[in-house]
Amino acid sequence: MRAVFQQELLEVQSRLVSLAETSEKIMDKASRAFLNSDVSMADEALALAEANEERALDLDELVIKVLATQSPVARDLRILVSALRMSASLERMGSLASHIAAIARYRYPGSAIPDSLRKTFEDMARIDLELVSKATKLLANTDLDLAREIQAQDEAVDRLHRKVFDVVLDPNWSENAMFTVDVTLASRYFERFADHVVDISSKVSFLQTGEWQDAN
Repeated sequence: MRAVFQQELLEVQSRLVSLAETSEKIMDKASRAFLNSDVSMADEALALAEANEERALDLDELVIKVLATQSPVARDLRILVSALRMSASLERMGSLASHIAAIARYRYPGSAIPDSLRKTFEDMARIDLELVSKATKLLANTDLDLAREIQAQDEAVDRLHRKVFDVVLDPNWSENAMFTVDVTLASRYFERFADHVVDISSKVSFLQTGEWQDAN
């Protein structure tokens, strides 16, 4: 029975890694669609996000089955409960990226980004992709130094998010209402995507050290 249980834990880990890899692909396609007004890339991101949601639900069902049949305790129980939370974060990351893709699709063939904010969003997309790549590695092979890197790098996304609001609220902002809504929402989606990566890193850190650090 113990060998079966260990195999099930490995399966849970493997599925978490796969969800993270797909979340990275969704964000990559969504950000490219958003930055380049690429409708085909937006459609690919939206389709991947829908599939990722189903896979997250399948993982949750597996975890619940293991909880019900194996009655884990101590660290094994914490791993499985944390897996449910991380699965939810990964599903939400795909959803947030799909919202970015949806903005690009709605504005096609026009752009959703004014020139004054293009560099800011390019930086947000780049950092989000770096973060989710690190999260994938973290889930595959726990590394507390990598978890700390993720938590430190999140501040850069927060600064860029605040910069978008500073630009939009500046009296010199002269773009139309469509641009105002698009960049405000997109900035929030990029920022929340990074927050979920940090939340995952905090849970992994907790499993390794037993010390909880609030991701917020």
